[in-house]
Amino acid sequence: MSVYKRFCHEVTDEKGELKSLTLDYPENFNFGYDVVDAIAAETPEKRALVWCNVEGEEHIFTFADIKRQSDRMANLLRAGGIGRGDRVMLILKRHYLYWFAAIALHKLGAVAIPATHMLTASDLCYRLKAAKVQAILCTGQDQVPRRVREALDQTGLAPKLWCVEPGFPGFADLTAALARAGEGLERQPTLAADPMLIYFTSGTTGYPKGVIHDFAYPLAHIVTARYWQQAQEDGLHFTVAETGWAKASWGKLYGQWLAGCAVMVYDFDNFDPKQLTQVINKYGVTSFCAPPTVYRYLVRKGIPDMPSLRHASTAGEMLAPEVFRRFRERAGLSLREGYGQTETTLLMANFGEEAVEGSMGTPSPFYHIELQDKEGDPVPQGQIGEVVVIPRGEGRQPGILAGYLDNEEQYRYVWRGGVYHTGDAAWMDENGRYWFHGRFDDIIKTGGYRVGPYEVENVLLEHPAVAECGVIGVPDPLRGQAIKAVVVPGAGYLPSRELELEIKEFCNQRLAEYKWVRIIEFVTELPKTISGKVRKAALRGE
Repeated sequence: MSVYKRFCHEVTDEKGELKSLTLDYPENFNFGYDVVDAIAAETPEKRALVWCNVEGEEHIFTFADIKRQSDRMANLLRAGGIGRGDRVMLILKRHYLYWFAAIALHKLGAVAIPATHMLTASDLCYRLKAAKVQAILCTGQDQVPRRVREALDQTGLAPKLWCVEPGFPGFADLTAALARAGEGLERQPTLAADPMLIYFTSGTTGYPKGVIHDFAYPLAHIVTARYWQQAQEDGLHFTVAETGWAKASWGKLYGQWLAGCAVMVYDFDNFDPKQLTQVINKYGVTSFCAPPTVYRYLVRKGIPDMPSLRHASTAGEMLAPEVFRRFRERAGLSLREGYGQTETTLLMANFGEEAVEGSMGTPSPFYHIELQDKEGDPVPQGQIGEVVVIPRGEGRQPGILAGYLDNEEQYRYVWRGGVYHTGDAAWMDENGRYWFHGRFDDIIKTGGYRVGPYEVENVLLEHPAVAECGVIGVPDPLRGQAIKAVVVPGAGYLPSRELELEIKEFCNQRLAEYKWVRIIEFVTELPKTISGKVRKAALRGE
């Protein structure tokens, strides 16, 4: 029996589709002890982590290995002064030490702050000061130690420093220190309500917000892994994500291990579709999740047979219908879109037997989700409203953020009216499926109509000359706003008046008249957040 069943009550129908799920866990629930160590005690040789890199190095870790190494890591950190409530930044890319470190921090009751290796010294300065970081564990690659030192010199902070590789002044050798650390670890006191993770969101305006999740957060990913990604007992799940992003928590650790499924990790820097599919086939990956960008590359390069793959899912950005259709034709699998935020776990997805291209799917049975207007009233079917989460019972539901770091005002704002406000606009069809309309601050009002930019971007991306695009509203004396597309041309295409007219005609033949693209601007690159999202405010000159 999968360990997740110990912490929840689930109701399924005759097809095995989830209808409701409620959690039942002790007040001192701790993923490190109650999941990792519990599995290690009962089935020590059960596979937990399959890791390889582009150089051909390979490691397969059992749950007994994860327990032993996380205990060692916890002892190492504790000897360095790290304990309950202390904040530790992890900049480890896809190195397997991330899994040892994350579980070790959970066992100590410390707060893990995953961060991407792409952060600049300035980015690090802000995060280190905001979170009052007491230790940093980092990779030696990509000049990360140099940027960390630069940030520390600018801030005057002096956290404990460990690096995976030796030879960096001021950094202790994490790998060597781990090998010397003791293995035994007594259970440390923690509470499910304690802070466990801080993720810094990459918002389009202002400084990133520190999103706090507590120790109950992993349990809310049961639905993410088991019912959306279809992570199976003794299967092998592969999510393409670096550990610095919340997507790693969605697909590389919590829900998968709760479901009894091993995690596949491929450590790479430059994405190569051929190598990716070779990894899937070599190790027998059974379920796969990646952003639409990865699927676009796979479709363009040609998808080989992947006989072990049983399920494919996607999230993070819009999925072009052409990619959905071609992947299904070639791989025989429908891409199942899912929706959620850094502040939440999975809120909606294409569950069950049928996936509908372009749809956010249906709400997770774990949450009570509605579409509401500005007054907090439910909107009728077919009309646009904001996606909100209504708590079940008293208090905050696990899986929704426990707070924003030192920003109680922002936390109260997203929880105004007693519901969690996502800020995302959507509408529901007659079948109960939801369709994304855009962020409220990105919605274009033109000629009395409301247009979500993603509706237009979805069509633009079907044109072969459009590699990337962003759609915004610009002032227009006739319509209030006109729809403008900012386009990065694809390889082999040069900006020209002829290409502009061709793209306009292509799109406008496929769009309702009120969604027509009126202006096209060609650029060499789009302004993006560090996580790759297009900064619409920058496109608007804000």
